[in-house]
Amino acid sequence: MTNKPESVLFDLDGTLIDTAPDFHWVINQLLQEEGRESVSYEFLRTYVSNGARAMVEAAFGFSEGEQEFKRLHQRMLEIYLTHLDVDSQLFPGLDNCLEWLEDQGISWGVVTNKPELYTTPVMKGLNLLDRAASVVCPDHVNERKPHPEALFLACNHIGCCAEKSVYVGDHIRDIEAGNRAGMLTVAATYGYLNQDEDPKQWQADHYISSATELQPLLQSLYKL
Repeated sequence: MTNKPESVLFDLDGTLIDTAPDFHWVINQLLQEEGRESVSYEFLRTYVSNGARAMVEAAFGFSEGEQEFKRLHQRMLEIYLTHLDVDSQLFPGLDNCLEWLEDQGISWGVVTNKPELYTTPVMKGLNLLDRAASVVCPDHVNERKPHPEALFLACNHIGCCAEKSVYVGDHIRDIEAGNRAGMLTVAATYGYLNQDEDPKQWQADHYISSATELQPLLQSLYKL
């Protein structure tokens, strides 16, 4: 490849931003309120990319259909709204990568399954919201990832072609969505992988084990 990508899009939690520290604090705050023992960071981290429901289910051992689940899930979201960007931060290396993309005139954006209510404050708190060319949340589409609708919408916002864009994600649904959109896909294996998950089965075009590897990969692929 010699042409620049027209855009580089990121999943949010576990790919662009390390939100696990704040989720860990929130879950343990909820456990404390309920008189239960805390869970370790290492335990909770593997559930973050599966969303709030998965984290509550893992921490409390309740399935989503059980009576107490709805109350605990709602309370967890209430606590999270007060602790969105306290310890969350860009993964190491991505600040430089975003600056490099901007210097190259390459638009970047976010396509996430995280609702806008939580995505916007996190992005704003890290001074990323105004820099992103597009931020697409499930509120903006009819179908969540792995459906490619959100990726096509982001490209429409940016005015770019999906087939000439890159999508980076840490979950099989991200890679499936990117592949279905015709994008070049990059699996971020440094993210919040589920236990016993093999990302090599995701069929991504490329794999990176550290966020610091993304910029050199793009430079190599596009001769930049």
